[in-house]
Amino acid sequence: MRRRPNYVAGAGSLIWLFLVGLPLYVLLAATLRTRQDYADNGPISLPDSLTLDNYTGAFDSGFGQYFLNTLVVTACVIGIVLLLVPPLAYAIVRSRGRATSAIFRLFLLGLTIPAQAVIVPMFYLISEAGLYDNLLGVILPTAAFCLPMSALILSGAMRDIAPELYEAMAIDGASPRRMFFQLVLPLSRGGLSTIVVFSALQAWNGFLFPLALTQSDSSKVVTLGLYNFQTEHGIDIPGLLGAVVLSMVPILLVYLFARRALVQGLMGVGGK
Repeated sequence: MRRRPNYVAGAGSLIWLFLVGLPLYVLLAATLRTRQDYADNGPISLPDSLTLDNYTGAFDSGFGQYFLNTLVVTACVIGIVLLLVPPLAYAIVRSRGRATSAIFRLFLLGLTIPAQAVIVPMFYLISEAGLYDNLLGVILPTAAFCLPMSALILSGAMRDIAPELYEAMAIDGASPRRMFFQLVLPLSRGGLSTIVVFSALQAWNGFLFPLALTQSDSSKVVTLGLYNFQTEHGIDIPGLLGAVVLSMVPILLVYLFARRALVQGLMGVGGK
């Protein structure tokens, strides 16, 4: 039996496509227009001519240095999370001791502490350590605030691994270390991808720690670069949006490559 077309669903899809596509069009079209064209014709009109000056101008204004600094911060935060969280989550899942459970609960208290509440003591701590106005002074607190949520996500993914698989490897004489590298990590790809994307988002979009813990242009990141760009060129909307698009590209690529494993991790099915 041939089904009748669902015109209501089709109309709803078109409306949703319009609502999503219009802001995206306004954003991308504005970055390819001159400042005068944007001011004369408005944000929705078609460009009179296309130009890449907004992108090149962003790098000429120092945005390239901010971009590189953010890449360094993001890569280091992801590295710290991937180095510390998997063995921590493995110990949490496999250990039966009360001490491990208590430490995990204490560790998760970090989820209840907002960064705004500790920014003043963090400023003094970073200053006393000689890390003020240094990228390392931004990397360490950013990674620290990523650890609790990452541990919670990855431990949940590791709990989905069937106990029979551990027992089979134990019968074969596998050590806990071998189980971790040959069983747990391959079956936790979804959780690992989730914490990578989560940590990358936190590091790339971070604003409070870079604002409070850096000062010179050589240590500033993309979020501060956008803030300064808007302050210095407040009416140059195409130039600002060009910098915004450039700042979106790396984190979008991370999501595109990890989206399938990310969805699996968020669904709680681990890497199975």
